[in-house]
Amino acid sequence: MRGLLIALLTAVSSLVALPAAQAAPQPRTGFELTGEWTTEAGEQAYLRATGLPVSEIGTTAQGRPIQLVRVGSRTARTVVLFICSQHGDEPAGREACLIRMRSLPRTSSVTYLFVPNANPDGRAADTRGNSDGIDVNRDHLLLRTAEARAMASVIRDWKPDVIHDLHEFGPSAPYYVKDVLWLWPRNLNVADGVHDLSETLSRSYVRPSVEAAGRTSGVYGIHVDPVTGEPVRQVAGDGQERILRNTGGLKHGMGLLVETNADNTPAFRVESHLKALDGTQSFVAGNGSAIEAANAASRAVRTGPVYFGGADNQPPAPEDVVSPQPCGYVLTAAEFLTVRDRLALHGVTSQYLRGGDRIVPVRQEARPIIPLLLDPRADEPLFKARVVAQC
Repeated sequence: MRGLLIALLTAVSSLVALPAAQAAPQPRTGFELTGEWTTEAGEQAYLRATGLPVSEIGTTAQGRPIQLVRVGSRTARTVVLFICSQHGDEPAGREACLIRMRSLPRTSSVTYLFVPNANPDGRAADTRGNSDGIDVNRDHLLLRTAEARAMASVIRDWKPDVIHDLHEFGPSAPYYVKDVLWLWPRNLNVADGVHDLSETLSRSYVRPSVEAAGRTSGVYGIHVDPVTGEPVRQVAGDGQERILRNTGGLKHGMGLLVETNADNTPAFRVESHLKALDGTQSFVAGNGSAIEAANAASRAVRTGPVYFGGADNQPPAPEDVVSPQPCGYVLTAAEFLTVRDRLALHGVTSQYLRGGDRIVPVRQEARPIIPLLLDPRADEPLFKARVVAQC
């Protein structure tokens, strides 16, 4: 009897539709919930709620963590790095990064890395610079700040194929009248393939992505006459190697700067950044082989001129072109100790010389950046070392 009852109950239960298991709700940023910028505590709670791997890559002068968030495998073929809100008073990029990281595929051929708050002290104080007043985006060569050192370590260790840097520009009417501005590495020491693909990323992927969403866009650093639409003058966006867009290109990554207009509403700015991120994701999805080839060619030991000035839209002065390239740079043992750690963060290797000196040979993977770090003719060298002209 008991067996018959169990059988009947089992049969009935098989006919009753059970409610489908509901997916756990996705976490939301403070900005999504309240319309206010996500707080420091809210950011940490949100990162925990995503369940994504988070590592500490540095600590600011005021003790705040500088963090790296990984989406995807450690061994994916392509690595994309998003640097979010290097300037603390430009928060829309940070919000876009926090929102986007939760929706990316966690198993794919691409690893997405985020530094969601690249200037935590500046964000807390709502200042452009860090707590020492230093503009972090002008420190990617000398590495004086903990923030820039943290980003250099990520670039060295992960070797990103694409580096997407998120910013905002302030009121500058009537010339900067676009909603979104973008730019690629202009430094002449960037390998041709990396430069060309970076420009393609800006013009052929980010631009149509943001403009399809109803945003106006253009090249960063160019004042445009609001009536004629013609360029008036260049005010920013040159080839300075200390700017991340250029440093990233010198370190073999397709570089991109995206700036949204702070005259627009916060929601419009965040959404504009998200549309730009769409463009970068489409670029990576459709150009894997070309990205890999350009990156490999850039990393290969190269010869050719070294440029200490100029940009892709500004010819260098004759005295700023050195050809052939130097063989290397010599430092005494004491001099080397003063720069050893920062050279290591840049991925620069050196060799012992008889007598205790060190030579940094130019013919190595870090070749594009070495003369800019050590040559007395550079604009802002890390150290003015002794030039070895010929090997």
